[in-house]
Amino acid sequence: MTDSPKPPKHKPWSDIDLNRWRDYEEIKTDSLWLYSNRASGDGHKLDYHGNFIPQIATQIFSRYSRKNDIVLDLFLGSGTSAIEAARLERRCIGVELKPELADYVRAKIDPELLNRRIHVVQGNSANPEIVPRVSGILRQMQADHAHLLMLHPPYADIIKFSDRPEDLSNAPDAGSFLDGFETVARHGFELLAPGRFAALVIGDKYANGELLPLGFWCMERMNRVGFKTKAIIVKNIEGNEKGKGRTANLWRYRALAGGYYIFKHEYVIVFFKPK
Repeated sequence: MTDSPKPPKHKPWSDIDLNRWRDYEEIKTDSLWLYSNRASGDGHKLDYHGNFIPQIATQIFSRYSRKNDIVLDLFLGSGTSAIEAARLERRCIGVELKPELADYVRAKIDPELLNRRIHVVQGNSANPEIVPRVSGILRQMQADHAHLLMLHPPYADIIKFSDRPEDLSNAPDAGSFLDGFETVARHGFELLAPGRFAALVIGDKYANGELLPLGFWCMERMNRVGFKTKAIIVKNIEGNEKGKGRTANLWRYRALAGGYYIFKHEYVIVFFKPK
């Protein structure tokens, strides 16, 4: 007589069957993520500067959400979270500041999913009015809260995304940037279900010969609004360096001359909202 299969063993925030944990080789559990290139296909394209790679969304969504859960992205950008949510059978509410970019993302989404499972909201995530707007959409989706929060803010002023003064990439200094980010994080905390997770994708910057650790400063602001830190992951894409071509030697010279190191990493910092 053979033993009957064990019933699935799930955490309340994941579809991973812990009784079959050996079968999930594609799910990373180490804190160093190395990728040779950016994933493409399934609607993903390198069509916008500053968007994060789809592999990050794949890992975070697979690890910290279940099918039909709602992912809330308060810096939607060119729609990586929305596209990956649709592919992985999650739902998504994405907020994007620029109207033309919000329209561009809507055009990427299957019309059968748009405004049903995938909602693209044009608005300012730092404005208090975004909370009741998102809450209204959550009610339409028969939910009280989102189940996973994604935050991929500008890395201060490294890339200017628009001319709008409310755009965090136009913050006049690091303090103003962090205050604006904290406001968005506070709204995300309010909209996220207790006991669920948030992921922050962020890098650091140099200014006036000094390293400004935006990643750790933003982590502190997340903690300030109530999130608890779960993990710090370092991500690197080697292929990005190849794209520099002839300028790679120039950056190496500048690094040697200035005493600094060329960034080849960014952080994926995971948090949870206490119950």
